[in-house]
Amino acid sequence: MIRYDALDLLPVRGALPGLHDALEGDGSAVLVAPPGTGKTTLVPLALAGLLDDGRPARRIVVAEPRRIAARAAARRMAWLLGEKAGESVGYTVRGERVVGRHARVEVVTTGVLLQRLQRDQELPGVDVVVLDECHERHLDADTVAAFLWDVRAALRPELRLVAASATTDAEGWARLLGGAPVVEARGVSYPVEVVWAPPVRPVRPPHGMRVDPALLTHVASVVRRALAEREGDVLCFLPGVGEIARVAGQLGDLGPVEVLQVHGRAPAAVQDAVLSPGAGRRVVLATSVAESSLTVPGVRVVVDSGLAREPRVDHARGLSALTTVRASQAAGRQRAGRAGREAPGAVYRCWTEADDARLVRFPAPEIKVADLTAFALQAACWGDPDATGLALLDPPPGGAMAAARSVLSAIGAVDSAGRATERGVRMSRLGLHPRLARALLDAVPEVGVDRAAEVVALLSEEPPREYGDDLAAAWRAARRGGDAYAGRWRAEARRLRAATSPAPVARDLSRPPLRGPLLETLVDPVTETGIAEPRPGTAKAPSTVASPPSRAGERASAGEDRVVGLVAALAFPERVARGHGGSYLMASGTRAELGDGTGLRGAPWLAVAVADRPVGAGHARVRLAGVIDEETARWAAAGLRSEGAEVHWADGDVVARRVERLGAVELAVRPMKDADPGLVREALVEGLREEGLGLLRWTRDAETLRQRLAFLYHHLGAPWPDVCDDALHARVEEWLEPELGRARRRSDLARIDAGQGLGRLLPWATGDAARLDELAPERIEVPSGSRIRIDYENPDRPVLGVKLQEMFGLAETPRVAGIPVLVHLLSPAGRPAAVTADLASFWRDGYRAVRSELRGRYPKHPWPEDPATAEPTRYTNARLRR
Repeated sequence: MIRYDALDLLPVRGALPGLHDALEGDGSAVLVAPPGTGKTTLVPLALAGLLDDGRPARRIVVAEPRRIAARAAARRMAWLLGEKAGESVGYTVRGERVVGRHARVEVVTTGVLLQRLQRDQELPGVDVVVLDECHERHLDADTVAAFLWDVRAALRPELRLVAASATTDAEGWARLLGGAPVVEARGVSYPVEVVWAPPVRPVRPPHGMRVDPALLTHVASVVRRALAEREGDVLCFLPGVGEIARVAGQLGDLGPVEVLQVHGRAPAAVQDAVLSPGAGRRVVLATSVAESSLTVPGVRVVVDSGLAREPRVDHARGLSALTTVRASQAAGRQRAGRAGREAPGAVYRCWTEADDARLVRFPAPEIKVADLTAFALQAACWGDPDATGLALLDPPPGGAMAAARSVLSAIGAVDSAGRATERGVRMSRLGLHPRLARALLDAVPEVGVDRAAEVVALLSEEPPREYGDDLAAAWRAARRGGDAYAGRWRAEARRLRAATSPAPVARDLSRPPLRGPLLETLVDPVTETGIAEPRPGTAKAPSTVASPPSRAGERASAGEDRVVGLVAALAFPERVARGHGGSYLMASGTRAELGDGTGLRGAPWLAVAVADRPVGAGHARVRLAGVIDEETARWAAAGLRSEGAEVHWADGDVVARRVERLGAVELAVRPMKDADPGLVREALVEGLREEGLGLLRWTRDAETLRQRLAFLYHHLGAPWPDVCDDALHARVEEWLEPELGRARRRSDLARIDAGQGLGRLLPWATGDAARLDELAPERIEVPSGSRIRIDYENPDRPVLGVKLQEMFGLAETPRVAGIPVLVHLLSPAGRPAAVTADLASFWRDGYRAVRSELRGRYPKHPWPEDPATAEPTRYTNARLRR
């Protein structure tokens, strides 16, 4: 029996006439309805004609971004109809389908709908598609919307589309759907008081998936405070499952207050309990799924941790994954609004008001920040490899698409033109990231369907930390485990087994089959199934009988290690890693270290499935890896293998060798005696850059010439050459040839005369080279007749160091290239007495003080009262009198 009393309370009912009119007219509409108004539950029932209001019967597909939301929406609609899920309303999520023969509304995840569109673009039998929560801008939802618009434009103009959003930012979706009408439903909202509740002490910002435990402790204390200060249920937003569990543990026993944990992995019974009114007070710890996808009744208080999980390229796994970020202002408003849906409420924000003003306004669309490999494969299978013809709110970034196409090409999913291959289409239908799909397809012929599916399932969701960092040990733990992860792993392995088994697996023909001793360890040589499977006609030994370890048992254990390693290497070939000196060098060039207490230490090769770089660490840290050998590494990462001559500067000299590599990992090295002269020259130039031009022979004349040229370039510019290090490195062929071309090692560089080379850079062509001694003389003659060397070390102003008596009678400061030199006047002993750039001023004002100080110390030398008219001299008074 239909529960009209509950349906009549939903505010979206008032928008139904406008929505029906829009769909009958334009065939598409954008529905804007705040959370809790019934857009997810009432609208599909009304469009399907299930409310006994005379509307025609239609089949509706509702696409939700999350599995938990899809199940909850279907169950809620079934309850409103007085039925069970699977009758008039059903749902389909990955690995689970509850849809009866007469179902008129089916709730699916956007990923499921994407797969259906790829299999049959016409969606036969579907009359209306509702894209729920489209404001969240998930990549699958954006892709589905673009594909549906193509279908409607080219194949099924009668297909009706509804984009449902919980925010008022609907103009973009209206434009995308060809100017579709915007239908708004007004929700009932009450005032929400904002309480700023930041931690007393600073907490570390989130890093990757890590959240400072001090913040979680603070959140738990704020929940207790909210329970003491306010009435009603408390809804606490946390970024993920781990944080929810830790806060729940810190809350402990709250007496009559029930603590519920809501997230995508929560049991169905818990999800149902959360969505129903409680008998007493409740604390609901939830992820962002409760922002708009789920409506929790009875909430009067929201405690907001201020954190969220958003998709980013996970460099630890080479896949798109969630990372912890500060929640946006828009998310903060959505969360706060949950406290004011039924009555006035309050939100406790665990940050300061000043921090709130610095938050980003909206979360970034997933297409802008996530790994686009899976998206690029979907676009290629759709027939638009560049995605330029798709109706997307935001175009995919060019760099991310180029990187995605490079990966797809390497794994054989697309051809040279970017079109999906038959193998690529198969990959796209496995419901996996293309890397993992490639690993599954290529591993099946080598290790069998069961083992390939189980290991890929293990890689698709990172195992709990308590499983350890050994992938083989984690596989065994999942097999015998009874925890929630093990249950999800078994379900995913079954799904992958079923998805892989019906059709023969196409082997990657660019890679020869794995044969020899390694395959004998991995696979039964007769059945080509994993060796743990008995051959037909043989019986397993009773598991209850204890026996000493046999060679077969050792082979089985080693085989399992090799299986997981091989599959991981196929998924992440750039992360096969060779051990050296206690750490591992990946083919990508990243060096990684193992954690304490690991069982992987000592393995010569690893296939690294997960690695991260802790804050402040110099190397990456291996979080999950499988043991492999060199043959497996060569086979799985064959596309990274190269062999060639390498001549470079290392350890202070030229090193020439022939190297076989697997990416950055050296497999074999042989010295070379007949290296190409051009490569040797490049290595010598590299050495000059690394260690400096001091490797050349610099005489005093050469250093002086370089300083003179630097002075002229600084003050006069061209045609005088720039002789700084960067400029000289850029012109090595002009001033160091032919000597550099004949050099073979470091010692040969030390024989190249740098001064001779600099002479080649002088402006001979313009004739200015002849003026070098005129413009920047090495020495100048002073009044005493001495020729004194000029110091050009500082190109701003050259220095002339000369004894004071030798400058008597000179009223004007000497100049070079029109620049007055800085005169360092020295005592008769050659010690500094005065510095001036204006001799006339010094004779007039400064000389008297110097004379009075030095005349008594050097009485044998002349100290006239008027130095401007005195005779310059190099000699003492006695010598002058002779």
